[in-house]
Amino acid sequence: MSPRLSARKTVLHVDVVLVSIIMKTNVTLKLDTSLLREARVLAAEEGRSISGLLTDRLEAIVRERKAFDKARRRALARLREGLDLRWTPPKSRDELHER
Repeated sequence: MSPRLSARKTVLHVDVVLVSIIMKTNVTLKLDTSLLREARVLAAEEGRSISGLLTDRLEAIVRERKAFDKARRRALARLREGLDLRWTPPKSRDELHER
């Protein structure tokens, strides 16, 4: 093959898209009418639905909880492992004051 022909090779790029299926389930809540009214106002001010507002807040709570649990496990593992402080027991009085 001549160098000219090899430069004209076509390269085909394929993008692979992974699709995850998210199942959603309805939940029924019992709220005071005044709380519901305030939630509607808050959602409207943010241009969102009450469902979207609650979903985002619950996701944030779960994320924070998972992060806390992960940090707690790491801290407990470090405590079990301990730190090398290079501590040596103190010398006796006689060793300190050799005569």
